[in-house]
Amino acid sequence: MSVLVLPKATMQALHALTGESRPDAALMLVMQDAHTYRTAQVTAGLRAFEAKYGMTFEEYRERWESEERDEDYEWDAEQDFLSWEALTTQQRRLAGISPWQP
Repeated sequence: MSVLVLPKATMQALHALTGESRPDAALMLVMQDAHTYRTAQVTAGLRAFEAKYGMTFEEYRERWESEERDEDYEWDAEQDFLSWEALTTQQRRLAGISPWQP
């Protein structure tokens, strides 16, 4: 087990944010909150793209890879594809971690 030494100001901020006096427990609470917040952001972004295109990312990827629609290769559509793909990747990564569990 490694030891993490935090500056006094960081420990005070962790205590103020969480009410937890133990730095390790406070850090876990902050990580849990950050995970929850980021997951909600990613989910909202995915829902926005799904609403915009009326389909899931996998359905859009299939359509995009078919190269049947020229409008899928316009700059805005390509930017959306890349952003949407990044969000799906981030969602998988977030689903695979539970920072508050040992």
